[in-house]
Amino acid sequence: MANRLAGATSPYLLQHADNPVDWWPWSPEAFAEARRRDVPVLLSVGYAACHWCHVMAHESFEDDETARLMNEHFVNVKVDREERPDIDAVYMEATQAMTGQGGWPMTCFLTPDGEPFHCGTYYPVAPMSGMPSFRQLLHAVAQAWSDRGEEVRKAAARVVEQLAEQRPPLPESILDEEVLAGAVSRLHADFDADHGGFGDAPKFPPSMVLEFLLRHHERLGEPGSGHSALEMAKDTCAAMARGGIYDQLAGGFARYSVDNAWVVPHFEKMLYDNALLLRAYAHLARLGDPLGERVARETAEFLLTDLLTPEGGFAASLDADTEGIEGLTYAWTPDQLREVLGADDGDWAAELLVVTETGTFEHGTSTLQLPRDPDDAARWRRVRDSLREARDRRAQPGKDDKVVTAWNGMTITALVEAAAALDEPRWLEAAETAADLLLSRHLVDGRLRRTSRNGVVGTAAGVLEDYGCFADGLLSLHQATGEPRWLEAACGLLDTALDQFSDADHPGTFHDTAADAEALVRRPSDPTDNASPSGAAALTSALLTGAALVGPESTARYRSAAEQALSRAGLLAQRAPRFAGHWLSAAEARAHGPLQVAVVGAADNADRAELLAAARRRAPGGAAVVAGEPEATGVPLLAGRPLVGGAPAAYVCRGYVCDRPVTRPEDLPL
Repeated sequence: MANRLAGATSPYLLQHADNPVDWWPWSPEAFAEARRRDVPVLLSVGYAACHWCHVMAHESFEDDETARLMNEHFVNVKVDREERPDIDAVYMEATQAMTGQGGWPMTCFLTPDGEPFHCGTYYPVAPMSGMPSFRQLLHAVAQAWSDRGEEVRKAAARVVEQLAEQRPPLPESILDEEVLAGAVSRLHADFDADHGGFGDAPKFPPSMVLEFLLRHHERLGEPGSGHSALEMAKDTCAAMARGGIYDQLAGGFARYSVDNAWVVPHFEKMLYDNALLLRAYAHLARLGDPLGERVARETAEFLLTDLLTPEGGFAASLDADTEGIEGLTYAWTPDQLREVLGADDGDWAAELLVVTETGTFEHGTSTLQLPRDPDDAARWRRVRDSLREARDRRAQPGKDDKVVTAWNGMTITALVEAAAALDEPRWLEAAETAADLLLSRHLVDGRLRRTSRNGVVGTAAGVLEDYGCFADGLLSLHQATGEPRWLEAACGLLDTALDQFSDADHPGTFHDTAADAEALVRRPSDPTDNASPSGAAALTSALLTGAALVGPESTARYRSAAEQALSRAGLLAQRAPRFAGHWLSAAEARAHGPLQVAVVGAADNADRAELLAAARRRAPGGAAVVAGEPEATGVPLLAGRPLVGGAPAAYVCRGYVCDRPVTRPEDLPL
């Protein structure tokens, strides 16, 4: 019989709706029940595409005896970390403090007041490597609560106090030219010159760091000696695009690589990774890199083909597993290639794609790599199409089809920038449709909700990254279309974010939850960029862009708030630039500007189109570029900028000081 999760909108929660565990969704009622029964809360946090979440579910949550223990001794609460990143952040902080590491599934034992007293991640069905089995853990925690309940409660209260002491707001510091140059040097020290990327395995795509490096190169144009910012970005992009982490048949990137050489991925495909990487590869394509262009095109098409929902939003992820086996859809043997392609093409493909007899993955199978471009492009297209068709007939991974506001905001930005760089209007249209969906469904009474599914909006409130990333997407749309409605909507989000998420006691610091959000044992405030931009960095970037696009009444407020936020990020950028990529990108935009380009002229005028294309091609990342009719209503950047001698013109302004307008692309001062 289905449990309380049967009515959830989260696909992850629905995966557990038929467990024998008496799951509760996160709710006041669940904690009230724990107080009534005087038992701890067992909090389990994961997400739909998570391989080890599936493993623990099959081993423990689907097991009747384990479920009996859980139901007898605990109130069991299941949370989708993507739907409630605030809950995930609070208890992940506790898990990392207690164990020195984190990950999903996350398993936390809480008092009925929500205070954590024992935390971990995956627990196996049988003891292994010094780790207790999950049943042993359940017995031990239940016994401790029964025998030493008051002691456990006091320990949990101390945990919360200590976490508050360990995470004070970042001190004010300078994020200036010296810090930017130092960040490049530190990244160079961590750079893997053999395989691209930074640090050791597991290797995650450093998408925001790549964007920073490209912007740094554009601003300074440093020579290509050693491993410059541009070379580190290009080498990393090439290594990822040619490795198994990239889908050589259908485009799109997996979550991360388990090895240094990007060969074996963790196969889940996340929307945020692909949005951020699309932006980086489109930026590289704009700089004239052919591999960057190919991967940007393929990744954009992957988003529209595999992750687009019927309502026009973008789904959260594709699963790591197929029929319970990780990577089943994607791995190949030489015999399987020959079966699809015939002997000659099969052997050729095996050599080209590094599919070996012993295998590069598991059980003699291989991931597909493309270390070099094939000599016969036509043959490769034919082989690729045949393999894709054959793979489509295999069992496919599950899809988490909820629409997450922040991740769709990133996707909107990426599609807009890729459409401008590669002249693909379909991508711009898809971005507009997604933005309309978020504004019509996710914006409820002026406030954002976190998710929707099948067009039905969820109840979870939007967090800071939702406001920052969606505002950034709307500002990108305003620049691409010249439509005032996108700018108006973006400003509404920025104003709400400043009012609801700012820390009044520490200017420049932002909380991740709104002032009127549900109170947790801690109000999360994490400034570090991880798999996606921190909410504070995303909002800061949007504020800088907004300040360059709005009228004078809002420019000062947005600019001041962005400057204050950047003043808090200097120490993070100095010490850990790999976890400050979005902050560094925003700082590069500030150092390069504000750079504004206004192109005026009739929409159907060929000279305006030529000017606009040149401006978008040559303006650095973070610049504001808007085109429209002269004196267009509701577009501040076009105000007071007429045609020149009756001809379309481009106005280029730096730091709100403008050069003389030009009418020819070759005269653009960019």
